[in-house]
Amino acid sequence: MHTIGDNRSILGILGGLGPLSSAYFYEMITEHTKASRDQDHIDIILSSRATTPDRTAFILGKSDEDPVPFMVEDAKLHEQYGADAIVIPCNTAHHFIEEVRNSVSVPVPSIITETVSHIKRNGYKKVAILATEGTVQSGSYQAELECAGLLWQVPDKPGQDIITDIIYGDVKSGRVPLPEKLYAVADPMFEDGCDCAILGCTELSVLKRQFRQNKKYVDSLEVLAATAIKLFGHEIVGFTDDFDL
Repeated sequence: MHTIGDNRSILGILGGLGPLSSAYFYEMITEHTKASRDQDHIDIILSSRATTPDRTAFILGKSDEDPVPFMVEDAKLHEQYGADAIVIPCNTAHHFIEEVRNSVSVPVPSIITETVSHIKRNGYKKVAILATEGTVQSGSYQAELECAGLLWQVPDKPGQDIITDIIYGDVKSGRVPLPEKLYAVADPMFEDGCDCAILGCTELSVLKRQFRQNKKYVDSLEVLAATAIKLFGHEIVGFTDDFDL
């Protein structure tokens, strides 16, 4: 536990799921926290256990390597170090969030719950879910959206294959494709009545850096960053005005 500067709170980022999006999340929090000097920022612990077994493979039954013990161990280490709250910048990991929450005594906000709350506040009615096969099959977003009284749609099989290729074939392999690859999936869903699309995988958040400005794409990583900044009593800056609600 930290002993120097006990008046400061510490945010734990349970990362590595995957590494690039975890690094981007840390950058995002830093960039969007109102600050005029180093000491105005949030104290952060970032772990990045890249060797954590793949969450989607386990959910789909394609692997018997359970990621939960790795995530629980890292959460406990964050708490031992002095983290006052822990966030997990991975949508698929929401499937295991109760196990993580039960292993520590500090808050563990959910990226999915916070994203759906953001969508509800902004008045959207029908949501396109762009995420890993694991997140889609687990039904995490579907359940939260239905509880919020919102309609949802997932891509058809060819569309989901494209999203999976963006996540695994491109971003997790160190390449960031052109956003048109994702637009090819999302645009038909907008035409089918969806008024927003969740970037429900943090690898898709990395891709958003190349997007044309479009508030219809709700970035779950941005929502989690804003949640963390506000949770620690700081002011957010630089996000679009839909975060001001």
